[in-house]
Amino acid sequence: MNWKVLLFIGLISYGAFHHYQNRPVIHGVGETASSEPSQTSTRAADIQLNGFTLTPLAEYSIKARVLSKEDYSMGTEATLSPTDLALGWGPMSDEAILSKIDISQRNRFFYWHVDAFPIPQREIEIHAANTHIIPANDTVKRQLSKVRLGQTLHIKGQLVEAKRADGWHWRSSLTREDTGAGACELMYVSELSVI
Repeated sequence: MNWKVLLFIGLISYGAFHHYQNRPVIHGVGETASSEPSQTSTRAADIQLNGFTLTPLAEYSIKARVLSKEDYSMGTEATLSPTDLALGWGPMSDEAILSKIDISQRNRFFYWHVDAFPIPQREIEIHAANTHIIPANDTVKRQLSKVRLGQTLHIKGQLVEAKRADGWHWRSSLTREDTGAGACELMYVSELSVI
């Protein structure tokens, strides 16, 4: 065999392996994450991370299905939060409902579209959120890199406000009731696991 054939076989094998490793998880009908996110007050101290000061605003824990995942490598936000997860719980973790909703992410926003509402619009809005993930350590970074569409995750940490000495800042939403700009959660994640 010549090198072109070997290269072709290698590329096909790599592509097949990459596709297999990142394939979506399909659960079938029924909610995979039925409980509401948990948010409580905090007295945690500020966290210094890569030139940013993170001020904890609330303790936060969520069990949710991954509706979409988007990685970022450019800009100040990507230095702090390299990945956004669009997360759904309750009816937004049910395959029967999600199969009727087109979901995407770009430019740090989470978008959805329907031709006909499978559930009321407000139910979609209050059972899904775009979460900017700030990994607390290398373990969380590694786990985050392996997250797949459709997986159900348990994520623990804190909702934070991030600041930098030059005046740049980024603040988490503190409610699941809001929509649009400023409605995303900015989460310092200390634990992430697939359930």
